[in-house]
Amino acid sequence: MSSSRILVVDDEGLVREFLAEALERMGHDVITVEDGETAVNTIGNREYDLIISDLKMPGIGGLEVLAHAMRKTPETPFIILTAHGTIENAVEAMRRGAYDYLSKPIDNELLKLTVGRALQNRSLVRENKVLRNQVEVEQGITALVGESESLKKIVSMLEVVAPQPVDVLVSGPSGTGKELVARALHWSSPRAKSPFIKMNCAALPEGLIESELFGHEKGAFTGAIRTRKGKFEAASGGTILLDEISEMPLALQAKLLRVLQEREFERVGSNETVSVDVRVVATTNRNLAEEVREGRFREDLFFRLNVVPIALPSLSSRPDDVPSLAAHFIEKYGDRYGRQFEAIDDEAIDYLKAQPWPGNVRELENRIERAVVLARDMVIHRSDITLDSEELSSTVKGPATFGPVTLGELEKKHILQTLKELNFNRTKAADRLGISIRTLRNKLNEYREQGEDIPKG
Repeated sequence: MSSSRILVVDDEGLVREFLAEALERMGHDVITVEDGETAVNTIGNREYDLIISDLKMPGIGGLEVLAHAMRKTPETPFIILTAHGTIENAVEAMRRGAYDYLSKPIDNELLKLTVGRALQNRSLVRENKVLRNQVEVEQGITALVGESESLKKIVSMLEVVAPQPVDVLVSGPSGTGKELVARALHWSSPRAKSPFIKMNCAALPEGLIESELFGHEKGAFTGAIRTRKGKFEAASGGTILLDEISEMPLALQAKLLRVLQEREFERVGSNETVSVDVRVVATTNRNLAEEVREGRFREDLFFRLNVVPIALPSLSSRPDDVPSLAAHFIEKYGDRYGRQFEAIDDEAIDYLKAQPWPGNVRELENRIERAVVLARDMVIHRSDITLDSEELSSTVKGPATFGPVTLGELEKKHILQTLKELNFNRTKAADRLGISIRTLRNKLNEYREQGEDIPKG
């Protein structure tokens, strides 16, 4: 166990000495104080990994020290010491936030075990906080990459809307990042610690959508062998994303309207009303107003969803975002494939900005991922970007038409071709590919398991 800083608070000198000696033998740094007032003055001004305090002390007692610690450093575990193991006092301390308690006289082995658990809990809390902050950065509003005026307006709107409980309709062509916007709304809202649940309205048969959304009771239909919560219950307290809302059957649109208005529904096969607190974000790549005119979408549901509309423009209408997006995807896939790039050249950027991108950001991302796999040096060139199927097959010495080839297969062909060109010199091959010798060795071992005849060396 690594060294931790532990504060010991006790008015009895012998107890302080015992704890200091025992904890130092465990490898920890120990600071001792003899009263609650001194402890209160130091907590918050100095960081501790664990606080151990006696319950009964003259003046400021252990419960007051605990209350102060919970206000100043709520993530720091707190162990209370009781003179006679009075269970009522220990329970009260834990109710107020103490991690655990120890009875005097203190057993050395129990002390070691309790301190170890408390410090492990502290480590997990810190790790979870770091991971949550990372997720908020990766999926919050800051995850929206670009410099165009249109994107800046969308970001400004999201900053205003995200903290509010209002439902949102996100529209735009396929591949523009509608789900990313939905996630940004969630992770930048007070609901970020609660679930984000996605439901693709086009992915399920019509007969299953109602059960998927609202859940069902045991025996409600053939195959319903147990009661099951639906997406709305699972998302309660958080956000539900209704992706491709235009594909929802008309019969279910009426039930969805009630949920949006009343925040309540019944499971399939039940008369019991279920209430939920959930934010709804709906996305569509269709013109819902046109769908209403054609009778394929309920007008009242459209107006209920369209309170805060966010329309995402196509990538071709915001070319200023292309350089930032390209750099972002190069870093993302460089990390994934173990390759580090110095830059993307100006010719490649100019080419990317001039493209129509019918698949929008998703298509750009796929092109950049391919370029990261196939680039021959540490700069992404235009030739890495412009490869069509014929040029690509020529580069990797494959057939002229290759159908649905995966990026993993393309990567393998590229690595093996580079090795052949360099007479299987692994050092030179790794250098040209921009990967480490270890990564190359692992790849080759993987290819041998797939049946490739690769000389060992």
